[in-house]
Amino acid sequence: MSLPDPDDLRRLAGLDKVIHEPGRLAIVSYLAVVEEADFLFLLDQTGLTRGNMSSHIAKLEKAGYLEVDKTFVERVPRTTYRLTASGREAFDSYRANLLGSLSPGG
Repeated sequence: MSLPDPDDLRRLAGLDKVIHEPGRLAIVSYLAVVEEADFLFLLDQTGLTRGNMSSHIAKLEKAGYLEVDKTFVERVPRTTYRLTASGREAFDSYRANLLGSLSPGG
């Protein structure tokens, strides 16, 4: 077994900590492939509890990665989320760093 490549370790250490947490990574991953998604869809897809989901959403919104839209549909509240341009860039950078670290030869 060989020692890890220092460049790979630096890339891994430099991963975006906001996105890297598994719950937030799941949310951002789903939002990266759709234009927008509502709370219940993300809740169902990620398997998070309502409290965990709300906490992760708040952190992503505070980082500027999510845009939140609260509306009413036939007097029923509906909250939708979409990645901001900086959120999309952060996720693309995260993926590139992670994939570069995992591929042979860095």
